[in-house]
Amino acid sequence: MLVPSIVDAVEVPVIAAGGIMDGRGIAAAFALGATAVQMGTAFLTTDESGIHPAYKERLLTAASAPARAKTCLTRAFSGRYARGLVNRFIETMHAVEEHVPPYPIQNALTGGIRAQAGKINETELMSLWAGQGVGMVRTLPAARLIETLVAEWRQATI
Repeated sequence: MLVPSIVDAVEVPVIAAGGIMDGRGIAAAFALGATAVQMGTAFLTTDESGIHPAYKERLLTAASAPARAKTCLTRAFSGRYARGLVNRFIETMHAVEEHVPPYPIQNALTGGIRAQAGKINETELMSLWAGQGVGMVRTLPAARLIETLVAEWRQATI
């Protein structure tokens, strides 16, 4: 496993990231030797998140309908690999992704598409960044999510 291998190989604190969505994930990362965790997708649907409301709704839909939670790595939007919910833009670009220009060129080329998609609430043309744990997102205020994560972590370490 990656985290224990890294912990054994370095003399600095290790921060585990990727797929950590609840207290059990936090407990697992700590059990593997991580000093801390980094959680991204878990916070995208908090009340305080500044993402587009239609993007947030797609994430919540993914949580309630696992078939909609399919993610993939893509360079289609920015020219750099990132993981996001599969949508029409990603599916269309998949056939030509090997020809996508590198960042920042592709990012500039798709900027207008993404901006217009946001204006018309068209999530099929937005970059909907999300990790593989997207099916576990919750809609809570950030402080309440942190309280819940701590309670779950404590329960998992009993």
